[in-house]
Amino acid sequence: MLAMDPIRDDTIERLLDSYKRLGGINRLDGNNLPSKRSIIRITERLLRVLFPGYFDDEPIPSLQLDSYVTSLISSIAFELEPELIKSLEFTTPEGLDPKDIPSYARKVLNEFLGSIPAVREVLTTDIEAAYNGDPAALSRDEIILAYPFIECISVQRLAHILYKAHIPLIPRIMTEWAHSRTGMDLHPGAKIGEYFFVDHCTGTVVGETAVIGNHVKMYQGVGLVARSLSAGRALCGTKRHPTIEDHVTIYAGATIVGGDTVVGAYSTIGANVFLTHSVPPYSLVLAEGENVRVINKKSKSKLPEI
Repeated sequence: MLAMDPIRDDTIERLLDSYKRLGGINRLDGNNLPSKRSIIRITERLLRVLFPGYFDDEPIPSLQLDSYVTSLISSIAFELEPELIKSLEFTTPEGLDPKDIPSYARKVLNEFLGSIPAVREVLTTDIEAAYNGDPAALSRDEIILAYPFIECISVQRLAHILYKAHIPLIPRIMTEWAHSRTGMDLHPGAKIGEYFFVDHCTGTVVGETAVIGNHVKMYQGVGLVARSLSAGRALCGTKRHPTIEDHVTIYAGATIVGGDTVVGAYSTIGANVFLTHSVPPYSLVLAEGENVRVINKKSKSKLPEI
């Protein structure tokens, strides 16, 4: 075995010097940040709570479901509460007195755990949309076990609850974990309706202020994105991403841009369309060179450009 070269005498000295000069990427002497590993463990347990028996190594007898769920919820609460406190100490929401952080964290925790049954209700509609929308699906069991979409939308719907409670860091850690596993980037701030389905998932991006209605189906590579980020931090808190109304289908590679852009109900956006303006309900939008062509699906006539 070859001997390792000795560490250069000045390595530690140079590293310490870099910590002094590049302070923006160190975190020393400050409040502890939420643990990324802990948030991932919590998220994995939450998936087991959402879908008991699907993300477990052993079958769960129905007679043991009470103790199984009690144990999981207790472990989630025990680990999540201090992470909530650390997040709130990192960025305290406006109007919250720092001394009230522990009680607010406990309130958020209880409301978050109490919302899980409602999240399961909505996820049932997503599974139904996936099963009805994909003839390749053999069963709903296959969708839960094998479709990356279900894992991603489950995590996003949970993270969205914490996002609405003004919890920093944790919601984004959750959705970025799902992003890394599924290839689909759903921001925790996005408002997503029932019966949502994204087939194949890979490369799909839904931005923070996007609003998606009910019965929306999308394919891989779809982007619901901001028009421009050149204004930087000045855009924070503004509506930057499009609104997709009910019963819209968006095919692969389409990009829909801008906070003022609304895709009307029952519209279809064709593959590789780059859409920068609103279209009315029942529109069929097709890529035509560098432009788009908008057709009224009811009359099949071309609509005027908006």
